[in-house]
Amino acid sequence: MDSALNNALIIAASVVAAIAFLFVVTRTSTAPARKESNDFTGAVVAVIGTTYAVILAFTLSGVWTMFQEAQKNEEQEANALVNIYRIAGLLDSDNAAQIRTLCLRYGQHVVQQEIHTLETGALTPEGSAMVDEFWRLAGQARVHGERDDINVYQLTEELRLLTQYRRIRALNGREELPAILWAVLIAGGVITVAASCFFGVPSFRFHLLQVMVLSLLIALVLVAIADIDRPYQGVVKVQPEGFRYALQTLGNDGSP
Repeated sequence: MDSALNNALIIAASVVAAIAFLFVVTRTSTAPARKESNDFTGAVVAVIGTTYAVILAFTLSGVWTMFQEAQKNEEQEANALVNIYRIAGLLDSDNAAQIRTLCLRYGQHVVQQEIHTLETGALTPEGSAMVDEFWRLAGQARVHGERDDINVYQLTEELRLLTQYRRIRALNGREELPAILWAVLIAGGVITVAASCFFGVPSFRFHLLQVMVLSLLIALVLVAIADIDRPYQGVVKVQPEGFRYALQTLGNDGSP
C-alpha cells in the first residue's frame, strides 16, 4: 500500500511540476513569439522524443524480461524441491524421512518468511542452514545407499539445482538499474516535457492538456520501470506461487 501511494504521489508531483513549468514559460513569453520558432522547436522535440522513446522502450522491455526470469527461477527452485522430496521417497536410507520433512520445512519457510526478507535484498540464515542440512543428509545417503546409486545421484543433482536457483533468487533480490541509467531516464523525461512547453500554441488549454498527457505518460512508464526493476520490492513483485503449489504437492505425498 505504501509503495502504491508513493507511486501515485510521484506521478502527481511530476504532472504538477510540468504544469508549473508551462505556466512559467507562458508568463515569460507570449504564444506568438514562441510560434515563430515552432518549426525549429518541433524538429528538436521530434529528435529528443524519438531518442527518449527508444530508451524507455528498451529499458522497460529489459526490466520486464528480468522480472519474468526471476519468476521463472522461483518456479524452478520450487520444482527442484518437489523432485528432491520424491527422489528421497525412493531411497533405501535411514535419513530419507528426514529429507522429506526438511523439504516441507524449506517450502514453508520460503513462503512465510524468506519471500518477505527479500524485500531488503537478503536471504535468511535459517534457509541457508536448511540447504546445508540437505547436503549433509545427501552425503549420508551416498554413504548408506550403495544399492540405489542412481537415485542418490539424481538427489544430489536436484539439490545442486536447488542451491543454484536459491543463489539466483538472492541475486534477483539485490539487482537494480544502475544510478547512471536512472539519471539518463529522469533527465530525458524532464528535457522531453520541458521542450514540449516551448511551442507557441494559440489555445493555452489545448497546450496544457498536451503537456499533462505527456508528463503523465512518462511518469507512468518511469514508475513502472522502478517497480518491475525490483522483483521482490515493488508494487508488482514475484509471488511464491511455485512454492505454494509445491507445498500442496508435498502435502499430497508427492502425487501430482
